[in-house]
Amino acid sequence: MPKEEKRLEDRTRDPASLEILDKAETDFINTCFIRADTQRHHCKFGTSGLCCRICHMGPCSITAKSPLGVCGANADTIVARNYLREVVGGVAAHSDHARHLVFLLKKVAEGNGGGYRIKDERALRKAARDYNIEETGQPKAKVALELANLFFGEFTSQEERLKTLNLAPVIQQNIWKQNNVAPLGIDRMVVQAMHRTHIGVDHDYRNLLLGAFRTALSDGWGGSRIATIVSDIMFGTPSPVRSTANLGVLGKNTPNILVHGHEPELSEMLAVAINDPEIKEYVKSAGAESVTLAGICCTANEILMRHGIPVAGSFLQQELAIITGAVEMMIVDVQCCMASLPDVANSYHTEIVSTHDIAKTIGATHIPFDTKNALKSAKELIKRAINNYRNRDPKKVAIPSAKNPLIGGFSVDAIKYMLGGSFRASFRPLNDAIIADRIKGVVGIVGCTNPNTKVDEYTIILTRELIKRNVLILKTGCTALASAKEGMMTPETALEKAGKGLREVCEAVGMPPILHMGSCVDNTRILEAATEIVFEGGLGDEISQIPAVGVAPEWMSEKAVAIGSYFVASGIDVILGNPFNISGSENVTRFLNKETRKIFGASFHDVSDPYSAVEKIMELLNASRKKLGITKKLERKLFDMDDRRKIHV
Repeated sequence: MPKEEKRLEDRTRDPASLEILDKAETDFINTCFIRADTQRHHCKFGTSGLCCRICHMGPCSITAKSPLGVCGANADTIVARNYLREVVGGVAAHSDHARHLVFLLKKVAEGNGGGYRIKDERALRKAARDYNIEETGQPKAKVALELANLFFGEFTSQEERLKTLNLAPVIQQNIWKQNNVAPLGIDRMVVQAMHRTHIGVDHDYRNLLLGAFRTALSDGWGGSRIATIVSDIMFGTPSPVRSTANLGVLGKNTPNILVHGHEPELSEMLAVAINDPEIKEYVKSAGAESVTLAGICCTANEILMRHGIPVAGSFLQQELAIITGAVEMMIVDVQCCMASLPDVANSYHTEIVSTHDIAKTIGATHIPFDTKNALKSAKELIKRAINNYRNRDPKKVAIPSAKNPLIGGFSVDAIKYMLGGSFRASFRPLNDAIIADRIKGVVGIVGCTNPNTKVDEYTIILTRELIKRNVLILKTGCTALASAKEGMMTPETALEKAGKGLREVCEAVGMPPILHMGSCVDNTRILEAATEIVFEGGLGDEISQIPAVGVAPEWMSEKAVAIGSYFVASGIDVILGNPFNISGSENVTRFLNKETRKIFGASFHDVSDPYSAVEKIMELLNASRKKLGITKKLERKLFDMDDRRKIHV
C-alpha cells in the first residue's frame, strides 16, 4: 500500500463500504478513494481561488510578487469571478433538470406524454393558484398546459422578475428588491453571469458576489423550486414511506438493477415497469426469484420518496456497488455519475447504460431513453439486465449484510398533515413547540459525500448531537442517506437519542427527529418549510428571524455552492464543513462570511470540526430565540373549562 493511502477505517464509518473497499483491494480495483490519495496535494492557487484562466494572456496566478494578472485583475476580482462561475455551474445543472420536467409536463398536458400522466391533481391545482392561474372548473390538461407555459417563461423572461419569488415572505422579496438581487429569467441570469465574468467586464468583487447571490436565487426560488413542484405533480407528492438503505439491499438470487443520477423520468417508469406482469414472467424464465431495483445518489431519493424503493448507497458508493459483483446493470443519466464506472465494471459483468444525450461516457452503452414510449423503453432495459444475470460470476459476488430501515417521504404537505391531520394540517404545532422551547430550532443538513474526509462521520456526529439538544433535523440528498444507513431515520430514534422536548413532540406526532425531504434539488422544500413557519406566525416576519440554520458537511460540487448561496440570500446561516476556494481574497472571505449578514441577515461559517459546528449552530439558534424573546421554556398545562372559556375555545 502506498505511504499516502489512508487506512480503510479512516475512509468511511459505513461497515458495508469498508467491506467492499477491502474487496476492491483484493480485486485490484481503482476507486475514488485511491484516486483521492493521488490527488491529495491540491494546487494552492486553485484551492485559494487565485488562478485565472478566463483568457489566453494567462493563465495568471496571483502571488505577493505578482499581485495583478496581465489584464490588471487583482485577487479580489479573480476570486469573486471564480466563485460566481461555480454558482453558475450549479444553477445550470439544477435548472436544466427542471426544464426537462417542464417539457414532460407540457407533453402530458398536450396528450403526448407516452406512459406518463398527472398523478397529483391536487398539487397541480395548488400550484396553479400559487401562480394566479384560474383552475376552478377547468380541466386538468388545460391547467397543466398553462402552468407549463408559465414555467417556461421563468426560464426566458427578459425584463420581469421570477414569479416564483412571490412564494417567499413579502419582507424577503423586499430585501431582494432593495439590494437588486431579485433575479429575472433563469437563462438570462446564467448568461449575464457568464458575460460579467468574461475578461474586461465586472471587476468589483462586491458586485460580482451580489451577482452570485442573484444567480443562485434564480435556482432556489426558480429552477429547483419548479423541479420539485413539477415532480410532485407528475409523480406524486411524497408522503411517509418505509424502506431500507445500504448495499445490503442487493439481492443474492435476483438480477440487480441500479438507477443513478438525478432526473426522475426514467427511474419513475422503471419503478412502474418492475411490477409489470410481463417482467415478472420474464424474470422467472431466467431462473430468478424476482428483480431488485435500487437507487444510488439522488435518483435513489426520488424513487424512495414516492415508491419506497430501497437505497443501495450514496454518491461515494456508486463504484462500491459494482464491486459487489452482484449488479447486472447500472442505469445513469445526469450529474454525479463518475467517469470511472465503465472501468470498474470491466472487472465484473455489470453493464453501464447511459440514457441522456448530454451525458455520455466512454465504455458505457448509450441507450437514449424514449419518453414517448417510456414504459416500453423501461421494460427493454429491465429485460436486458435480466439477460445479463446469467453472466454473473458467483466467485466474484460479495454482498454486505449491512442495511437499515428508514422512513422517508417528508414533503411539506406530509409534515403539515402529520402535525395537524386532515382538517387542521399546519405548522402551528411546530411553531408552538419552538416558542415553548421544546424544540430549539430547525436545522437543514444537506449536500454530498467527499473522499477527502472520513465519509459520513461529520454528518452523523452533527446529527446525533443536535437531536440530543432538541433540534429538529431536515435532510436531503446524500446526507439523508448517511442517516438512513446509520439507522437513524425511524421514529424509534426519537425515543432512544433525542432530547426530552424533541422526543415528546416526535412521540406525539409519530415522526422521526430526522426528516428525509428528498433529493438535492428538493432543498427548496426546506425553504418552503421555513416559509411556512414564517406564515404560521409567532417566529418573525422573515426567514432570517426564525431559529434555523443550514449545514453542508461534506459538500463537493458546484451545485452545493449555488445551494449554499441561495440559502444565505434567503436569510439562513450556512455552516460549511470544508471552505469555499476563496481564501486568496480577504475581502471576498469577509464579504461572504460576515458582510452578507447586514444584507440578508445570514452568512457562511467555516467549521471543519463537527463538535465545534454543533456549538456554532446552537449559538446561532439561541441568538435567534433571544431576538424573538422566547428564551424561557413554557411548562405544559392541562386546561380546565374555566381556562378554555378565557381563551374562547
